[in-house]
Amino acid sequence: MSFTRDYLNDVKVLIDKLSEDQIELFVNDILAVWKQKRKLIFMGNGGSSATASHIVNDFQKCLQLDTGVAVKAMCLSDNTPLAFAWANDTEFANVYTPQIECWVEPGDLVVGISGSGNSPNILNAVAAANKLGALTYGLAGFDGGKLADIAQRVFLVESDSMQRIEDLHMIILHLAFAEVRRRANIVA
Repeated sequence: MSFTRDYLNDVKVLIDKLSEDQIELFVNDILAVWKQKRKLIFMGNGGSSATASHIVNDFQKCLQLDTGVAVKAMCLSDNTPLAFAWANDTEFANVYTPQIECWVEPGDLVVGISGSGNSPNILNAVAAANKLGALTYGLAGFDGGKLADIAQRVFLVESDSMQRIEDLHMIILHLAFAEVRRRANIVA
């Protein structure tokens, strides 16, 4: 078999392991946040940061265009000057926590994306969001790392390939977005 076929087969196997019930719960949680006009906050590092930014674009723009009602979605890594200021003046492990403390209120939904599940800045921010009364989700790979213990709900991609983990994280988020969008359009 070729590398390409092996890669695609690995992704298929990981897709087949996704829990429809878990995705349904995620969709319901996002819909509740949207209907209650709470915030949907994403964060990640590197490729996971790009994933977080991408899905915020989808949620914020598309729901507002479709229904006239925006979801208050934001990606904490999108404010590069602020993140770098916190990193420079404190430490990189602190780039998201002060933003969580600034924006998060009870009932908000916070999603930390970390392929390893061990990114200190994600762990610190998810812990802070928990203390503030947010519902927290973690998207992780490998064995889930510490994120699996800190986030209230976790999507674990059981793989040791960062690329496949990132592929599945985007699929999970796009799937949830597509279902939220479908249901929002039925209601609107």
